[in-house]
Amino acid sequence: MTGMAGCLSGLRVLDLSQWLPGPFAAQMLADLGASVLKIEPPAGDPARALGPGADSGLSLFYRQVNAGKVVLRLDLKQAEERALFLRLVVQADVLVESFRPGTLARLGLSPEVLRQANARLVHTALSGWGQDGPYAGRAGHDINYLAIGGGLSRSGDPERPRFAHPPVADYASALLAALVTLAGLLRRGTTGSGAFLDVSLMETVLAWQGQAQSLARRGLLERRGESLLSGGAACYNLYRTSDGGYVSLGAIEAKFWANFCRAMGRPDWTARQWEPLPQQGLIGALAAAFAARDRPHWQARLESIDCCFEAVLEPEELGRHPQVAARGLLVERDGLVEALFPAFLDGARPVPRAEVREVDSASALGAWSA
Repeated sequence: MTGMAGCLSGLRVLDLSQWLPGPFAAQMLADLGASVLKIEPPAGDPARALGPGADSGLSLFYRQVNAGKVVLRLDLKQAEERALFLRLVVQADVLVESFRPGTLARLGLSPEVLRQANARLVHTALSGWGQDGPYAGRAGHDINYLAIGGGLSRSGDPERPRFAHPPVADYASALLAALVTLAGLLRRGTTGSGAFLDVSLMETVLAWQGQAQSLARRGLLERRGESLLSGGAACYNLYRTSDGGYVSLGAIEAKFWANFCRAMGRPDWTARQWEPLPQQGLIGALAAAFAARDRPHWQARLESIDCCFEAVLEPEELGRHPQVAARGLLVERDGLVEALFPAFLDGARPVPRAEVREVDSASALGAWSA
């Protein structure tokens, strides 16, 4: 293998997770060259039916987040199939799972049992709230983890918080899970011992809250939507155009703001950049200017100006954007559009993933024994 797909060649990953965070973490390991075997219950991952486009019983979402893997269905409630799973654990380097804490233990597959089967196993447990604490067994979804972790209270307008899409905690925790898994593998290379890694979605968001917490303790925290980076500044904001489109302006540095003001024919705005926040008057002036013409007009007028201006693209426009097209990370196959692993190694482009496919137990064991 070449490029990023050769980095983890020979590494064997068991993906025991469902829905989004765990499967996406395991998929990134597959993108880096690992062989990923996804274990699903007899009925399959519920994400198979999540959302539209369920061709041949598989939704577009499921196909996207599990591409590059092979799937084996096992009923871990049955002793014989648990024994088969443990045979796979013996051969694995990594296990990624996203059960509520204690679920595997109730199946007779506690971290201690897994470590006895394979002392070199890097076991990454991705949960909503963490492996202990009063919320450990509590249900939740992305919006709940953002709410408790601090990711919602600071996002949105002064009138109300607003959440982002795609789900932030889901994707961010998947990235963190992949990162700490690689760290566990590096440590194993030094010590020879595996690891149990406890990663939570809520704490992934919580880890970003240091600045807000520090400001809040000092009584310096601005209201939602009124700080520099949350909508309180004219130079860093979103504006609606006459055709209902939107544009983004990120002219924080003085030189970018000055360039923008000149291009708009409003040099008088230049000295107003750091008026007290929230800059309702200046924001209103920019909003009125942008609302007077359509988005294509502003793109033609400002895209060549060094002022951190970009149009807000709709999904159907992304693939046609010259930068996106030049980098080649969006790939369409049989009606499925995939976003490939977003990193290049020595100039080599990421390679498209193989379609997710199912195997039987004999095939799974045979492939991993080779």
